[in-house]
Amino acid sequence: MLRNYIRIAWRNLLKRKVFTAINILGLAIGFGSSILIYLFLSYHLSFDNFHDNSDRIYRMVTEEMSDEIEYDASVPPAFAKTFREDYDYAEKVAKIVTRYGMVLDVEKNGKTNKFKEDVYFVEEDFFKIFNFPLLNNNNNVSLSAPNTAVITESGANKIYGTVDVIGKTFVLENDKTIEITGILKNIPETTFLENEVFISFENLVDFFEFAANESWGGITSNLECYALLKPNQDISSIENVLLELPKMHRPKSKNKHTYKLQPLSDMHFNPLYGGLDPVLLWVFAIIGLFLLTIACINFINISTAQAFYRSKEIGVRKVLGSFKQHLFWQFLSETFVISLFAILLGIGLAILFLPSLNSLFELELSWRSLLDYKFIGFLLLVLITVSFLSGSYPGILMSRIVPVLALKGKLNHNDTGGTKTRKVLVVAQFAISITLIAATLIISRQIDYAVNTDLGFDKESIVMVEIPADLENIKLNSLKERLAEIPGVKNVTACLGSPGAADSNWGTNVKYNNRSENEEFGIQVKVGDENYLNTFDIPLVAGRNFFRADTITEVLVNEKFGEKLGLASPEELLGKPFEANGGDVKGTIVGVVRNFHNASFTEQIEPVFIAPRTDWYGEIALKINHQSTNLTLEQIGHEWSQAFPGYIYEHHFLDERVAEQYQTEQRYLSLSKAFSGLAILVGCLGLYGLILFFVGQRTKEIGIRKVLGSNITNILALFSVDFFKLILVAGILATPIAWYLMEQWLQGYTYRTEIHWWFFAIAIVAIMVVTLITIGYQTLKVAVSSPVKSLRTE
Repeated sequence: MLRNYIRIAWRNLLKRKVFTAINILGLAIGFGSSILIYLFLSYHLSFDNFHDNSDRIYRMVTEEMSDEIEYDASVPPAFAKTFREDYDYAEKVAKIVTRYGMVLDVEKNGKTNKFKEDVYFVEEDFFKIFNFPLLNNNNNVSLSAPNTAVITESGANKIYGTVDVIGKTFVLENDKTIEITGILKNIPETTFLENEVFISFENLVDFFEFAANESWGGITSNLECYALLKPNQDISSIENVLLELPKMHRPKSKNKHTYKLQPLSDMHFNPLYGGLDPVLLWVFAIIGLFLLTIACINFINISTAQAFYRSKEIGVRKVLGSFKQHLFWQFLSETFVISLFAILLGIGLAILFLPSLNSLFELELSWRSLLDYKFIGFLLLVLITVSFLSGSYPGILMSRIVPVLALKGKLNHNDTGGTKTRKVLVVAQFAISITLIAATLIISRQIDYAVNTDLGFDKESIVMVEIPADLENIKLNSLKERLAEIPGVKNVTACLGSPGAADSNWGTNVKYNNRSENEEFGIQVKVGDENYLNTFDIPLVAGRNFFRADTITEVLVNEKFGEKLGLASPEELLGKPFEANGGDVKGTIVGVVRNFHNASFTEQIEPVFIAPRTDWYGEIALKINHQSTNLTLEQIGHEWSQAFPGYIYEHHFLDERVAEQYQTEQRYLSLSKAFSGLAILVGCLGLYGLILFFVGQRTKEIGIRKVLGSNITNILALFSVDFFKLILVAGILATPIAWYLMEQWLQGYTYRTEIHWWFFAIAIVAIMVVTLITIGYQTLKVAVSSPVKSLRTE
């Protein structure tokens, strides 16, 4: 029976090749998009699920309460030792500290090769908490001895050209000779670790003293602390006990800490602590569902529209003894055949566009994942669900046709049913497309607003160049002078970090006007020399710039600092004593600068101070002439390399660094545009099929209208007006939905664009134009033909 159903289904589909092709292509696009989204979601959902006892692994994090709550994926350096020794909750506790851009000198064939790598300094128990085995499948990774390191297989191949590196050495930062004691298997991409070199924690004191010491005085985002808890621990009880620690170790701090335990499974999906917002995954899952829904709507619309022309076939089948259920399953088998071809084509499309997805998100998703049993199960589920949903309603309609009326040719379109349902489905299809287009426009507008709005400083044509730590003042001044003499360089400043680059932010406590206690709020540190304001074009609103100095005696603050203090004007700040970083910074406020964005638009502008301090400088910023960029960069690189022959020269443009803060949004915007385009394409395929059917049905009517004097415009309007009415209804339904969704998304931005009515008007008009083009193509073919031909059409 099933074989007979499929054979007949195949014959019927071949009779209507155009409609079959439209259905297959529409479903294939829906299937292909869903497959890509499935791979994308599976990738993110598989993060760090391969560790033994992963349900007992936690990261220690901090909620900081000053004038507002901040969230840090870290704890003070002393926390790990205290939690390990003073409490009995954990089997293992370990810290891991990231240091960026460290120089590794490697001897190879009598030549020294230099590599710039981000490295981890890890405590001994880190590899006992997590499962990152050695290449020989041994889990006994040892880094207890100083000057030792382990490296991943790919890292060894990159740096040494071989994995046979046990006992080999490298020189770290032109200072410490480190020996390789183990080779790790390549770390899975689906884990929180990103670097490939792990060095003994004992060496950290030489490169980052604050994180190496047992201090409760502050937090650095470079340090993370993990624990493998003993079985059956009550997390809320532990967190309640940890409330004692700030009282014991930070009793006078205005910045109140609360230490929390974050499950390993939550790390990748908690945006408060730097993870991915899970809402994004839901959004793309829903988009995949939308695409499949639109494809199913196309199928149902075209199938129900054709019911009238298949009425005689159904009448004959009923007369010959077919029951309703036979006709229902016959039509369902046709749907299954179409879906099967579509899903095979969809797999091909997914494989074809997988490299583009990988390139966009810098992933390494492989088509081999399609051989996974979970994916095969997903595919079968989608195939059965789509076949049943797409085929059920048309099958029910056809099985209800009265055979007597069908054989006598007295059926009309109302007898076959589905007209109202078709309109509802077309409205739903248009509404989905309008929602996606409006959302894409608003997301694009917000990102453009964030990147191109005045940030309070100049980011164009500014080159950032790193300099070694603890640089001698004489050598730094000499380098700055030589760089300033380069013809293409307009301004040069040494600084701790540029404005607008969140990765260089450093918050600390502040005391104003010799008050007895620190303020309730913190302040951001922006250390720079006397050229800082000119280089970044940050205007003063009161007072003057500080004079040239190597240590801090004079400071600048921004307007926000005065606002936080409740002062009426910036002038009130001038001449007042200023103290920050626990008394390490002391000076007099001599100027107030205009507020500037020191982080992304998702965050409030914070109080900032700017002051000179040579031993804190980490970069040189150069304002260059964009007309001679390449030559200028070459000369900058030459001077820098002359000054620091033992290091690797790199430069970054500030505007690119600022734009990187919106890289995630840019990627998702690109994906949104692609899926919106696909939704419109699938919708157009369905419209084309419907118009092809309706024009064929009304060919004689078109001929009569032409004989009676109708022109092409009148005929085009005849077919367009009904669809335009449906688009307007869809727009009315989609607008509040899209507005609400985008309003919720924009809540994440402190500084945001407005949602204007014309976003939705553009979306509605865009759908109308696309519909008009789709209708016009097929209608014009008939409208421009001879009316004699049209009148002869049966």
